[in-house]
Amino acid sequence: MATNKNIGGKGEKLALDYLIADNYEIIAENWTSGHKEIDIITRKDNCYIFFEIKTRTTLSLGFPEESITPSKMRSVTGAAQIFLEGKTYKDIRFDVIAIYIPPEGEMDFKHIKDAFY
Repeated sequence: MATNKNIGGKGEKLALDYLIADNYEIIAENWTSGHKEIDIITRKDNCYIFFEIKTRTTLSLGFPEESITPSKMRSVTGAAQIFLEGKTYKDIRFDVIAIYIPPEGEMDFKHIKDAFY
């Protein structure tokens, strides 16, 4: 049986492959500040994009993107503020990549732009 960490790692690898193919500049992976973490930080068109990656193998608890709580949003936006200190940028955005990998059938991959603020 796959662990949550293995499933999450697989999802982050799929997300990275997608972002690289779509010409996002990868700045950092699993960037942390204290207890706050950002899964992937990218830059595109002078915009920093902070990604939360959610991967599930079952929908028994809902779609992957539904598991992002207000607390998680505050944590990611707080970490982004710390990351951006002293940097020059035109804009920022918070995106979600939600991946559902069922035991059988096709994977569902969603890139949700401007998912939260």
